[in-house]
Amino acid sequence: MSDDLHSLKDDMNAFIVGHGLMQFQAYVGDDMNSVLWDAGSKPDSWKDFIELAKACDVKFVTYNDDTLEKDDLDFLTERLQNSASLDDELDEARFLRGQVGKVGFIQLGFPYQGNMFLYEVSADWYDRYQALLDSADDFTNIIFDERDQRDDDER
Repeated sequence: MSDDLHSLKDDMNAFIVGHGLMQFQAYVGDDMNSVLWDAGSKPDSWKDFIELAKACDVKFVTYNDDTLEKDDLDFLTERLQNSASLDDELDEARFLRGQVGKVGFIQLGFPYQGNMFLYEVSADWYDRYQALLDSADDFTNIIFDERDQRDDDER
């Protein structure tokens, strides 16, 4: 898997249009009934996914991608510095500087019979970036929970 999914993004867009499907820019979150495509060890299984959408007679597919922006990485690094994060986490965040401007995540989807069928692919570095975000969020939640508890105790 490439560490920049930009060329895959271009291939997907061309394939989708080539199959006569429209694209709807949207991210499908966890709050919807969804079925995640299992790509197995087949890197081009996204083509099968699009062909399935076409066979289901849908008119559009949802499309979303995420490119790592410098501001996003700066925000993550600042949150990690202000937390009790491990030095390893800060080092990993610094390593991500080399990934700025790269596409790290792509999600395709189509609605069918009340469910969203999803295909997702991500670069390894993007998965680690998301884990670091989660770690920083967990620490922030602990701080707010402690502050809320103190405020409740003072009342």
